Amino acid sequence: MEKARLDPMVETPALLLDRQRMDRNIARMRAHLSTLGVQMRPHVKTNKCLEVARRLFDDGCGPITVSTLREARFFFEHGFTDILYGVAIAPNKFAQAAELVRMGASLTLVLDSMETTRQLAAYATDQRQKFDVLLEIDCDGHRSGLAPDSPLIVEIAHALRLGGIEVKGVMTHAGNSYNSKSIAQIEAYACQERDAVLLAAKTLRNAGFAAPVVSVGSTPTALFAKDLTGVTEVRAGVFVFFDLVMAGLGVCQLSDIALSVLTTVIGHQPEKGWTIVDAGWMALSRDRGTASQAVDQGYGVVCDVHGAPLPDMIVVAANQEHGIVAARDGCAGAAAFPVGTQLRIFPNHACATAAQHGGYHVTGDQVPSAYWPRFGGW
Repeated sequence: MEKARLDPMVETPALLLDRQRMDRNIARMRAHLSTLGVQMRPHVKTNKCLEVARRLFDDGCGPITVSTLREARFFFEHGFTDILYGVAIAPNKFAQAAELVRMGASLTLVLDSMETTRQLAAYATDQRQKFDVLLEIDCDGHRSGLAPDSPLIVEIAHALRLGGIEVKGVMTHAGNSYNSKSIAQIEAYACQERDAVLLAAKTLRNAGFAAPVVSVGSTPTALFAKDLTGVTEVRAGVFVFFDLVMAGLGVCQLSDIALSVLTTVIGHQPEKGWTIVDAGWMALSRDRGTASQAVDQGYGVVCDVHGAPLPDMIVVAANQEHGIVAARDGCAGAAAFPVGTQLRIFPNHACATAAQHGGYHVTGDQVPSAYWPRFGGW
């Protein structure tokens, strides 16, 4: 990270955001998708912050993807109108979704079952409410969605039409790309992701549905896709900050990670080679996303106060408010970090770590410091 002017009065643990790195990360994604000729619909669940989201677009209010209806409402109230709610809609959220549509939001819902379809169609008929819907397609067996060749794709589209709802198209997420062992595997997942939704869209069109939207998206596949012919938009979120999981995949370098947690040394266990800091899992999260990768980064990579990684130093364990810093081999002397020393921790999963904090302390040599609030909840 750039050598930042840190406010000495900032209490730790604190979430730091390097604005220059973030802007470079955003520029990288935008440039790549521009060469592929597809629209970017970034996922704002990672940042949950107005100031960050606005930096994603030239006009500050482009199309976005959200993971909660609270996100949808917040960003709509701040000028973002084209919103994809990227989680399968639950019946107890129909009313809130309808309210957002009536307020003027161009809100698109996602579903992948006949059960939800019937309930949404019945609600739409009863309330005389129009909805836009994408069908979720399972491109890799990672989580949820319909098989790309499932007969339910057309059956669901017909059932929605009976309720006055026209299917807009299809979407998918290549979640298995996070398990890739090489860039070549990520590229293969990008092709698999694209082909799955193109097949599903073709099935809909052959059945008489226009299906104008073909939506894909994960940070690894978005950055390493080579051909997205037929795809209309790409969703990705963590690319804004990057994290250790992305670095472990080879998607970014440690020097690209824009997010870190500032922490202070509060004690030692010299006989164990431990340094105790005031950032436990409440500040870092319990995410251990690198545990299955070639290099297990524990609960985070330890850096000096300016963000330069310290060789082989990681957070090896985390309690609620205590983090345990040590060398991978357990041989480092605790005296290297006297009480009061400030360190930074790169997170395994930017989304999870950011969610532990109320906002970002923005840093960088060339820009003034700032505090950007974020929000949470549903």
